Amino acid sequence: MNPNIPDDSQAANMALSLDLHPDYRVLRRLQPKQVFADAPHGRRLLKGIVLDTETTGLNTLQCKVIELGMILFEFDPETGQLHRVLKVFDELEDPGVPIPPETTAVHHITDDMVHGKRINDLEVQSMLAEASVVIAHNAAFDRPFVEQRWPEFENKNWACSIKDIDWKAEGMGSAKLEYLLQTQGYFYDAHRAEMDCWALLELLHMVLPQSQQPVLLQLLETLNQPQVRLSALGSPFDTKDLLKARGYRWDGDRKTWFRSLSSDKTLEEEIDWLKRKVYASKRASVEIEKLGATLRHSQRQGEKSIVSL
Repeated sequence: MNPNIPDDSQAANMALSLDLHPDYRVLRRLQPKQVFADAPHGRRLLKGIVLDTETTGLNTLQCKVIELGMILFEFDPETGQLHRVLKVFDELEDPGVPIPPETTAVHHITDDMVHGKRINDLEVQSMLAEASVVIAHNAAFDRPFVEQRWPEFENKNWACSIKDIDWKAEGMGSAKLEYLLQTQGYFYDAHRAEMDCWALLELLHMVLPQSQQPVLLQLLETLNQPQVRLSALGSPFDTKDLLKARGYRWDGDRKTWFRSLSSDKTLEEEIDWLKRKVYASKRASVEIEKLGATLRHSQRQGEKSIVSL
């Protein structure tokens, strides 16, 4: 043993001393949990999947999945309490093309590591069949990739632990998974699929500081909320900064600003705001696209309608 490195008991005592000092905060390596809580007798439990992918790049049409990580877990749908981890899956796949060096620099997956490998489709489908919800941290990235590779993902309810939680309102300075885990006192080796899944599972167990709900419960509640994508068609160019500050995003293909909303009330309020602030009460139209839990965070389209202002 290196005499300069404290053993586990010494390190634990040092960390405890620092924890008790007001000028220090200690981060501990995340240790994956197999059991979060014992299941109460007679409670109806459901199963969910946390998912993460590593890919050859960012473009869904041109790039491919090279690693898929999933953890199947048990939870109480009424309380959002996590219970047991049931299955852990992590496999690599040869994309058939060289992995770009700039991508390898992020996740450290090399061509040699994936050579000749293929993700087990039957195992993926078996795990997915048991799950009532799939959760990813930035589902808008992961969902299109896995739907392209495994179409069965299209029929599942999805939640996003970035977009479906108002982290700013909860007092968090960032929605990055590493930062959120650090607020809970943990660090981990990021950017490999399985470890990112363990980190996300720990995040779902976290109690939000303002709403005092488990993260998982708040995500489950969003599945039942109506969701729409509102597009500000033909908005004047000089209102782009106003729209961006309001939370709108630019769709370069359709040349329009859009925003996702989670209730009929917020949709009415947003249309009124657009009419007054963006279109200055002039004649204009907006597009409303209805999205459910099986469509949101995907690149597939929902039912659309045009509303004249």
